Amino acid sequence: MDLKILTSAIMEIAEERGIPQERVIKIIAEAIASAYKKEYGKKRQKIIAKLNSKTGDVKFWQVKQVVSQDMILSEQEIEDLKEKGKPVFDENSTEEIKIHFNPERHIMIEEAKEIDSKIKLNDELEIPLEQRENFGRIATQTAKQVILQKIKEAEREEVLKEYKSKEGEIISGIIQRIEPESIYLDIGKTSGVLPKTEQIPKEFYRPGQRLKAYILKVEESAKGPVIYLSRIYPKLISKLFELEAPEVSAKQVVIKSIAREPGSRTKMAVTATEDGIDPIGSMVGQRGTRILAVINELGGEKIDIIEWSEKPEQYITNSLSPAKIAEVKIMPKSKAIALVPDDQLSLAIGKNGQNVRLAAKLTGWKIDVRSLSQADEIEEEKKAEKKPKAKKKAVKKAVKKEKVKKTKTTKTTKKTKKTEK
Repeated sequence: MDLKILTSAIMEIAEERGIPQERVIKIIAEAIASAYKKEYGKKRQKIIAKLNSKTGDVKFWQVKQVVSQDMILSEQEIEDLKEKGKPVFDENSTEEIKIHFNPERHIMIEEAKEIDSKIKLNDELEIPLEQRENFGRIATQTAKQVILQKIKEAEREEVLKEYKSKEGEIISGIIQRIEPESIYLDIGKTSGVLPKTEQIPKEFYRPGQRLKAYILKVEESAKGPVIYLSRIYPKLISKLFELEAPEVSAKQVVIKSIAREPGSRTKMAVTATEDGIDPIGSMVGQRGTRILAVINELGGEKIDIIEWSEKPEQYITNSLSPAKIAEVKIMPKSKAIALVPDDQLSLAIGKNGQNVRLAAKLTGWKIDVRSLSQADEIEEEKKAEKKPKAKKKAVKKAVKKEKVKKTKTTKTTKKTKKTEK
């Protein structure tokens, strides 16, 4: 084997697949060590190889663990363990286990000290082996299999590591194939899976189509890393605006909340962190170019951008746009009643209640939309809420009085019994 040519060839493959050079050198060294053991080594030996990638030179060592007499099992102890059906060496046990001495794997501390005076117990001693350059067909085949397997494992690990760091980001991909339950996208070094549950309802997909998707999660499987994508996750909207609006990526404009019904409509609450910046104008862009780019990416999904406010009344008023709100009344238990002119009632509620539903999700308040003509009913509701509270207070007072009477009667009966005696 010409190791210099072999190393440079594998380096090129590794560079294409994004594997670090150090990892490749380590893989080749492990493969050559396994070939050496197959051709010239003995059973139970631990052999390592060190490769110089520039010159192609390789050196071999046998590794032995340094042990003392106290750490070695006696013949009687081995027989006792075998009779009891217990393993001679148990890797999963937390107890201090003695070892079954093997001269190919272990070396006594006294002998090791003669080779290296600084060696300690449990250290690994590296003993140089004879250099070999010629390997048989079987040993070469073994090395080849090890290299292929290790390169594939390293590639999987690098892909997993890369995409794991991209969780929560958006990625662009091309549709490779469409199946009933999922769509597979080419996203670079691997394929991404877009499950049916993460697809926008009624959105049309075709092979070769380029899509942007949110990296939902990355999992490891027997076949390699699996990258799950989403087109319905609310953060997809904010990430798309980060690409279109520099103010968002610079955090001059902050997206406070998002409420989304995928494929239909989205509401966003935004605010500026610096004076002089129009948060809504930054998101919309000149002549609506920024918001249109996001709408087109989402297949025409409508997007309402409203200004966030610390005051609940103002925030709820803004969230119900485009409807004009006359007044917002804050009620107990995170409830709010929005009063609107009669001609704005249907617009405030929206088609199938969508506008008020999204406003409630966006603000976190339970919003009840009423027309101004229903204002009298609200006052009656407030009075009705107060009455039960008054009744509860009266009941509590009555219960307290009853308790006081009972304690008084018990005290008087005790006194009468004492006088009788």
